[in-house]
Amino acid sequence: MFVFWGDGSKEAMDLVDAILVRSTANFNWTFIFILSVVFYVYWSEYKNKDFKAIVAGFSLYGVHWLYEIGNAVIAHFAGYPLWAVSNASTTFILLIGVCWELSMMFSLAGIISYKMLPKKPDRKRKIVGALSMALLFALFESFLAGTQNHSFIWVYKWWGVLPVFVTTYIPFFLACNFVPYWKQKEQITFLGIVWGAVAVLLVTLIPLGII
Repeated sequence: MFVFWGDGSKEAMDLVDAILVRSTANFNWTFIFILSVVFYVYWSEYKNKDFKAIVAGFSLYGVHWLYEIGNAVIAHFAGYPLWAVSNASTTFILLIGVCWELSMMFSLAGIISYKMLPKKPDRKRKIVGALSMALLFALFESFLAGTQNHSFIWVYKWWGVLPVFVTTYIPFFLACNFVPYWKQKEQITFLGIVWGAVAVLLVTLIPLGII
């Protein structure tokens, strides 16, 4: 049930080779429902004036997109990505390593992590919270890698639960647990740099056929 490392198998490589990025072949109406849920959550936080929650959400989500772009670039130049999602597991693949459902989940993950912290968390609670969420997500990813429809695909033998926990999920949750408590100018600077980079990379690399 749980897979902890990639196996370098031909099956894994074939599954990645078959991925149809931004194809509407499996598209269905759950796409719209999930989008409406995300919109509702963010609009509710705005109406409640919980701007820190919104910052938390956009902080993690922006970092997430930088990682997904980086993963797609690795796939283009190295042949295979560090992680990938299968055609059978989703209605729409945005980049080789992220589908619509997964991306929308990450758009809310930062808010969830922020909400789980006490009202005035100290540095230790923020770090412990980030580590706990990172571990939970890494373990769940190992479950996804073991599903019969190959929801997650790990090709490289040196990539698995431990590296994804350390190099990916810890930065994700540190961002959403710390940035909301920075000064407003620092928050704006962080989000501006991250999302500016995401926009430039997407606009540049998609037309070039790199991602």
